[in-house]
Amino acid sequence: MPVNTETADPLAPLMDLPGVRDAALQSRADVDRLLGHRVLRKKSAEVSAESLLRGARSSAALEDASYQLEAVRAGAIEDPVLTGCLRVSGAVGRQTDVWEHAPLQALAALHLQAAAGVADPDDLGRASSRPGVSVRLQQLVETVRMKRSRDVPGVVVAAVVHGEILALQPFAQLNGVVARAAARIVLVSTGVDPKSLAVPEVGYADDEKAYAAALAAYQTGTPDGVATWLVHCCAAMSAGAVEGLAICESVLRG
Repeated sequence: MPVNTETADPLAPLMDLPGVRDAALQSRADVDRLLGHRVLRKKSAEVSAESLLRGARSSAALEDASYQLEAVRAGAIEDPVLTGCLRVSGAVGRQTDVWEHAPLQALAALHLQAAAGVADPDDLGRASSRPGVSVRLQQLVETVRMKRSRDVPGVVVAAVVHGEILALQPFAQLNGVVARAAARIVLVSTGVDPKSLAVPEVGYADDEKAYAAALAAYQTGTPDGVATWLVHCCAAMSAGAVEGLAICESVLRG
């Protein structure tokens, strides 16, 4: 039976790669456990704020700007990379709305927030003019903006966005910060984690070598390599859900 290319989801085959379906289901269960915590009935905003703070800290650590959480919370660190990560975390909510209708604009805004004070002002929010960058970015956003029925879990869509930005390196600097923030936005917009309570960045930062190895596997473009990356991202989301539960317990204790 011929495939209807107008309705076929180009990401659907990813679910049949080794380990991906099981990893996605596990991450979904772990996030659902987080979303059911009783403290969220009254204090979800506090949990979300702490999640974004911890996510910014971990994202900065992956850019060689690692600091103690309490020092970050106290605002005691003057580091442009960390400051950019904190700005990006603060922009996730606003850029989620933008992402729904203009993903490229959202990515440019994320880079502007991330790289101000680090990159050349002329490079802020501007994608590279290298051959193929513009085309590949456009292909990515067209894929993730599909409004037709989608059976692919949001955690897998987020992993694709994350991996593509890291692999493509569309901006002059701090593509990793942009990629991780964009993945968060996808998790919110697809309803996986609508209030941004999990902290997947912790899962990546806990083992930087594994993160780098998974990305290298993704960049090969082979089925096994792509599967390695997707499973890694799902596992990071599960770890982020555990971190979110720890935040919930902390808020509950006051």
